[in-house]
Order: sequence, then structure tokens, then C-alpha cells
Amino acid sequence: MIFITARFRVKAEDADQWPEITRSFTEGTRAEPGNLWFDWARSTEDPQEYVLLEAFKDDGAEAHVSSDHFKQAQADLPPHLEETPRIVNFQVPGEEWSELGEMAVD
Repeated sequence: MIFITARFRVKAEDADQWPEITRSFTEGTRAEPGNLWFDWARSTEDPQEYVLLEAFKDDGAEAHVSSDHFKQAQADLPPHLEETPRIVNFQVPGEEWSELGEMAVD
């Protein structure tokens, strides 16, 4: 799978509304056939920072960046950001989360 993590620094006045601002993009991406997950988390230390965790089957990421909702997000989201998002992406084996054995629950 292709695993992607991106950090978004949202303008202070838009930070509380970010989940709603990104709703169409989020729902559209989650509905894509190659999408495995697309999850937002807000930093506990910086209320203006959101982290996006997303994963696609190997052939799904290309369709994602060509989708109408991705193109719309490219137009709609930057006005709400303080800076260009930062990203890390890589390919990993499998198509789901592994267990964190060091914190196994009986």
C-alpha cells in the first residue's frame, strides 16, 4: 500500500472549522475504490496543526490525485492554510494496520 502522512498548518481563524472545511474532500476520498483510510487528527500541542493519515492500494493513489474532489480541494483548501502542507509517503507491505505488540491488550 501507499501510506501518506501530511501536516497542515491551518489559519487560526479556520482551525476549529477545519473538519467541516475538508468534509467534501474527506468523504470523496473515503469513497474511492482504492482508499484504505483517510483520517484527520488535530495536534494536542498546536491547535492550528492537523495531521492527515491516508493509505491507498498501490494503484489507488494515482486515481486519487486525478479525482474531481482532489482538484476541488486544491482550489478550496490553500486559502485556509498558513503554509504549504508537509508530506511523507512511502510504500509498505499489506493493506491494514498491524498490532502494536509492545502494548498488547489481553
